[in-house]
Amino acid sequence: MNAIDQGDVNYTIENGIATVQFHHPLSNSLPGKVLAKLANTITAIGSNNDAVVIIVRSEGDRAFCAGASFDELVAIENLAKGAVFFSGFANVINACRKCPKLIIGRVQGKAVGGGVGLAAAFDYTLATTQASVKLSELAVGIGPFVVGPAVERKIGLSAMSQLAIDATEWQSAKWAQDKGLYTNVYDTLEEMDAAIDSLAQKLKNSNPEAMRLLKEVFWRGTEDWDTLLSERASISGQLVLSDFTKNAINSFKAK
Repeated sequence: MNAIDQGDVNYTIENGIATVQFHHPLSNSLPGKVLAKLANTITAIGSNNDAVVIIVRSEGDRAFCAGASFDELVAIENLAKGAVFFSGFANVINACRKCPKLIIGRVQGKAVGGGVGLAAAFDYTLATTQASVKLSELAVGIGPFVVGPAVERKIGLSAMSQLAIDATEWQSAKWAQDKGLYTNVYDTLEEMDAAIDSLAQKLKNSNPEAMRLLKEVFWRGTEDWDTLLSERASISGQLVLSDFTKNAINSFKAK
C-alpha cells in the first residue's frame, strides 16, 4: 500500500473521557487522509455529550509525529492541491481551537513540523524527556507558515523564530517545557500516563460549561484563524512546487 494511503485515526469514549489516537507506519507522519480524519474526529467529539474531556495521542512509544507526509508533498503538482494539503494542518489546528472541550495532548516522543503544531494546538500538553522538537520546514524549502500561529501563541515569537530559523536542530523536551509548549515533562511513559489519567479524571468531573467558557478565554484573539491559516496554507502550497523544495524533500527521503 502506498504510504499516502496508510495511517488512520481511532477513538474511544469511556466514562466521560474521549481518547483519540492517530497512527502511521512512518513515524506517525500525517498524510492528507489522516489529517482530515483527525480534524473531523475532534470536531465530532466536541459535540458528543458522552465526552467531557479529550486526550489526543499517537501510536507507539518513540515518535509522536513526524509532520507532513514527504510522499504526499513530492506528489503535489499544482497550487490548488498544495493549498488543499496544507489546509489539512490548518483544519486540525482550527478543530482543536473551536472544540468546546479541553484537549490534553500526550507527546511520548519526537515532534517535527506539523507535530509541533499539534502539540501547540492542544490546551494542556504533557510529554516525556524523549519528546524533543524541531520545525524542519525551512530546511526543505517551505517554512512553518501554517503551524506558526499556533506555535507562536504557545511559546512566543522569539522561541518560535528560533525553531523556524534553526530548522535542522532539535530542541530538548526541557527546552519545550521552559518555553511553555509542554506543561510538564516526565522521565517515563508510565509517569506521564499516570499524570494524564489523573488530570482527565479531575476534568471529567468539572463543570462542562465552565470549561467551555474558560477555553474561549484561552483562545481569545484567534477568531481570524480560519482566514489566516487558509492564507498560510496557500503560501506553503506555492512553495512546495518549487524545484528547490522538491529536490530538498527527495534528498531527505533518500537519507
